[in-house]
Amino acid sequence: MSINANAEAVASRRKSRIGETVAALPWLLPTMILIAGVVLYPAGLMVYTSFFKYTKQGIRKGDAPIGLDNYIGPAGALTFPGVPVGRILLNTVVWVVVVVIVTVLLSLLLAQFLNKPFRGRKLLRLFIILPWACSVVMTATVFRYGLQENVGLFNRLLVDTGILEVGRAWTKDPTSAFWIAVFVAIYVSLPFTTYTILAGLQSVPDEVLEAAHVDGANPAQRYLQIVLPLLRPAIATAALINIINVFNSLPILRLLQETPGYHTGHITTTLMYEYQRSLGPGVSSALSVLNFLFCLVIIAIYLAAVRPTKEVD
Repeated sequence: MSINANAEAVASRRKSRIGETVAALPWLLPTMILIAGVVLYPAGLMVYTSFFKYTKQGIRKGDAPIGLDNYIGPAGALTFPGVPVGRILLNTVVWVVVVVIVTVLLSLLLAQFLNKPFRGRKLLRLFIILPWACSVVMTATVFRYGLQENVGLFNRLLVDTGILEVGRAWTKDPTSAFWIAVFVAIYVSLPFTTYTILAGLQSVPDEVLEAAHVDGANPAQRYLQIVLPLLRPAIATAALINIINVFNSLPILRLLQETPGYHTGHITTTLMYEYQRSLGPGVSSALSVLNFLFCLVIIAIYLAAVRPTKEVD
């Protein structure tokens, strides 16, 4: 009898879970349709397009797939003559690592400061969120015109203060334009990252910190051994979103790099734009697929190193 009773209980729970799933479908269906239409369909179309030949006007040449020619053919994404793919991949890694690490470190400092009670804290928090509220295109455009050689406000400031003798064409030099783009990417990423970490800081129990203080832990020990481990999920969330965002920072790089061609300031995202413009959507889609896989590899390395889901002792 007990065996039958257990079997009936298991069947009842299974029916209950199925009923809950069916009941939730009307609420989940709009989201699932949106994900399918906005994420899955474009991603599938991108992969499909990468196996066909197109003109640079976007007209498909022939109905038969061309295999991996858009990837490693004579004019493929990784083998196009004159394109330093190795240097561009290195630039991409530097771009992602520097922007994310510097953003997280500065955000930790800002969040710790903004978590302290002081007069004018609300106003300062509002001021810090402004770069996030502004358009990325607008911010990059302000820096681009501010760095113009003869009339840019930043150049005039550097000349008037004696730091430079004459104005410099910062955005026309690939190296300086790349690092200015890094600075702008950090600038626009700080507000979101700071607020994410600040939310994590405010969830740290005061009782735990007070108990550690009573036990003799100094401020550095309390921060490194209690606060920082508890911030791991918030830091992981902010870092992952920043990794994805910097891979898609085409407006910043395109607006601040005025030197045409496959120069040393390219990353994979800007190279996709160049391929789209000069070779058509086939090769550009192939590089997009590779760029997506490259992004997944960097995220996997980050997750393996940080282990954000590890339990805090």
